[in-house]
Amino acid sequence: MSSVDRQLEELQAEIESELPGGITVSDVKYEGPELVVYTRHPKEFARNGDLIRRLASKLRKRITVRPDPDVLSNPEEAEGRIMTVIPDEAGVTDLDFHADTGEVVIEAEKPGMVIGRHGSTLREITKEVGWTPEVVRTPPIESSTVSNVRNFLKQEREDRRDILERVGRQIHREELGREQWVRISTLGCCREVGRASFILSTAETRVLVDCGDKPGAEGEVPYLQVPEALGSGANSIDAVVLTHAHLDHSALIPLLFKYGYDGPIYCTEPTRDLMGLLTLDYLDVAAKEGRAPPYESEMVREAIKHCIPLEYGDVTDIAPDVKLTFHNAGHILGSAVSHFHIGDGLYNVAFSGDIHYKDTRLFNGAVNDFPRVETLVMESTYGGRNDYQTDQEDSERNLIDVINRTHEKGGKVLIPAFAVGRSQEIMLVLEEAMREGKIPRMPVHLDGMIWEATAIHTTYPEYLRDGVRDRIFHEDENPFLAEEFNHIDGGEEERQDVTDGGPAIILSTSGMVTGGPIMSWLRHVGPDPDSRLVFVGYQAQGTLGRRIQNGWDEIPINDRDNVGRSNTLKLKMDVETVDGFSGHADRQGLMNFVKTMNPRPEKVLCVHGDERSVQDLSSALYHEFNMRTFAPKNLETFRFR
Repeated sequence: MSSVDRQLEELQAEIESELPGGITVSDVKYEGPELVVYTRHPKEFARNGDLIRRLASKLRKRITVRPDPDVLSNPEEAEGRIMTVIPDEAGVTDLDFHADTGEVVIEAEKPGMVIGRHGSTLREITKEVGWTPEVVRTPPIESSTVSNVRNFLKQEREDRRDILERVGRQIHREELGREQWVRISTLGCCREVGRASFILSTAETRVLVDCGDKPGAEGEVPYLQVPEALGSGANSIDAVVLTHAHLDHSALIPLLFKYGYDGPIYCTEPTRDLMGLLTLDYLDVAAKEGRAPPYESEMVREAIKHCIPLEYGDVTDIAPDVKLTFHNAGHILGSAVSHFHIGDGLYNVAFSGDIHYKDTRLFNGAVNDFPRVETLVMESTYGGRNDYQTDQEDSERNLIDVINRTHEKGGKVLIPAFAVGRSQEIMLVLEEAMREGKIPRMPVHLDGMIWEATAIHTTYPEYLRDGVRDRIFHEDENPFLAEEFNHIDGGEEERQDVTDGGPAIILSTSGMVTGGPIMSWLRHVGPDPDSRLVFVGYQAQGTLGRRIQNGWDEIPINDRDNVGRSNTLKLKMDVETVDGFSGHADRQGLMNFVKTMNPRPEKVLCVHGDERSVQDLSSALYHEFNMRTFAPKNLETFRFR
């Protein structure tokens, strides 16, 4: 018998010793980080409301209780009884019964009403029918991504259970040795922006944190083939942690499965969905531009199947000696500061991912409240000595002024925007400005993936700033459904109609002008001297966006009638930059993130910034807070214990 099987036997015996008479346990399994308890008496478990909470506290494990399949009530009968328990106002749109696990997935417009106060309605459902309810939100805006992910995971339930059981046994195996040390190896995004990737190693475990591409630099990928990473085989990695879905952090996650990786990816639920959206588009753009994609779409599906979503604040075992906790990073939907607790109090490391320290219209500011952090790996995108962003209110006034001046001339405002995060932030500014009469009401055209990304945002309002979340919970006040917003889905013909029409605002991907529909809009609107191109997000070195920002007014553009042939386009439209809308903290925000940590870390690795930015931030943190700081290069390894 393996050590894990012995452990499960002991856990079952301990659980049974804690149960009241008349409640039995038929099986206990690990599924990923959770302990799943099967019982013939699910209704009795539900009637003892504190029982699961007491067991979880005593065993120090996340526990899910499921009914044995042979005690389940008939789904048709159960459906009717479930609907009598759930209030009509919850807006249930679907019930999906899974006899193999005894779960019923309830999709509703207002999931909170299905859950009830402290889970009271969920317990009532189990008491009534025995099935274990799982609740998901009906997207207020129809999302093909959310629908496709849910349907795919439904089809792959059996495979996914096998994956989770295998992962669970790996997490809870006995530790192999007595040696203790902690190392971080840098595989990318050091003294550069893009291709974020790190290996966090202990004597027991190797965790890959992020695996992205580099914007505007084809072929520059993380150093995955070195011995510290995949050099000894993809399955030498025990787990992957994805801080957020932007391509400079997520684009090459599916590539791991092409190389043979078969382990878990830990991320938040919206990060999983957005990764699917963005990586599939990444493949599509590569194909359209005649580049060989690095992997097939099947690998994206494999990545989604291996995702284990975690919520902010949940402390989760991901290896015998590593616990992971996600905290809001304030950057984009589902972005997470990733805190690793290693060993039995041995060492603590936090990876900031990309952060925004202050509240924005869309998100609450980044969390930096940890019990302990000895080493912080921190982004430095705006870490340079003079990298101070305009105050948010001033930024909004500047944008409103640009829009009003352009409207008066009868022109159009063209805003290259990241589909995820910045677009929704700008949408909230525009919706309020029109509602309050600060700018004239006019069409706001959303091109590329912006509408689909917005639909995903409305599916997960619990990840948005408190005020926005409250508005979305009340459907009539959903700001993303304002009538001015128009989804461009008619291609070139619709773009020409917009060009021929009156004043308008156009938000289009890509945010750094590296391809996508923004190139078409430049052809349509670029020659118009009454129109304006407005940058509201970071433009990385080497991208066309940075070049235009620096004064290029003749840009290369592909000839649609002669594929592969490039021409130049003369930009006659004005070009402006409105700072303050970035999803990244500026220099002061980064300094304040560290300043307000209590206790502060002993060491900080400044990464994800150009050479000047990381060195400036490293120097400032050292002088200001008397801590050891580093501006590492790629392929360096740091040992901490």
